[in-house]
Amino acid sequence: MGVVGQSFIKLLINSSDSLYKKYGIKPRIVACIDSKGIAYSQTGLDLEKLLLVKEKFGTIAHYPNKITHFENYIEEIDAEVFLELTPTNLTSGEPGLSHIITALKTKKNVITVNKGPLAFSFPSLIELSDYNNVMLRFSGTVGGGTPVLEFAKHCLKGDKITSFMGILNGTTNYILTKMTEGLTFEESLKDAKVKGYAEAEVSLDINGDDAAAKLVIMANWIMGYKVTIKDVYKKGISDIKLKDIEDAIKKKKNIKLIAKCDANDLFVKPFLISKEDPICVNGTLNAVTFKSEHSGEQTIIGRGAGGTETASAILRDLIEIKENFVSL
Repeated sequence: MGVVGQSFIKLLINSSDSLYKKYGIKPRIVACIDSKGIAYSQTGLDLEKLLLVKEKFGTIAHYPNKITHFENYIEEIDAEVFLELTPTNLTSGEPGLSHIITALKTKKNVITVNKGPLAFSFPSLIELSDYNNVMLRFSGTVGGGTPVLEFAKHCLKGDKITSFMGILNGTTNYILTKMTEGLTFEESLKDAKVKGYAEAEVSLDINGDDAAAKLVIMANWIMGYKVTIKDVYKKGISDIKLKDIEDAIKKKKNIKLIAKCDANDLFVKPFLISKEDPICVNGTLNAVTFKSEHSGEQTIIGRGAGGTETASAILRDLIEIKENFVSL
């Protein structure tokens, strides 16, 4: 029930009529959990009241009436879909990894925006979801609201993607963009924090860990690989100097933190990119170019983060799960 969770609830409230008319979806949220408590009602929580309580008290534990403290809430609560929206942990994948495993084992469909569990255990989680005949969806882990995974999986259906490369982290892209304007790395990082594009602790971004986690998800889901974050060669941007940027500009190129996957490479590292290349985008944008056997190169560009954008990805996943119910 953090930024993404609250954004998703707001999206449900604002889209309720169109969701029902277009997709026959009228979701009932039966439980909501934050670090201090659980709001629960099997008949469905009042979403507007839930948001008001969270805003007023900082926790949904003060939600009136049916508050229940479950010891094993994932197993005990009766629901068809579990949303795992805890912060990403790229050290162990926890607690999200355990949450997802428990939900899948109790035959709940899972939607997550948490990259950690997928970076460490993607192949086994997919096997577990298949074994229990439920769906695991994770559109919001890559590209935020930009449908990177759906584009590759559905829009290029029937073709074989042989490789892809792109910018998967908006924070580092913003920093490198500011450096082309003459700011040092330290000044650019400070500006990113002031603008809200970077967290207080940005090591996961600037060291390449965030992009590497997204690369693992894409390599497994799109290319059919069975890799983890340990299989990715990774180098961040903290050593890049203004002179490096200036030298690149003289060659009509920019330095970008690039993630690449093909038959030989699986890496995240600073890379010289021509200014004419479609993936040479600026600011907080993400961009990925897919190379396929028949349709050549296709590039998708969009914002990579934000509560509302990520919430829209969750909604896309929910619609897909609902459509799967109908087709069964």
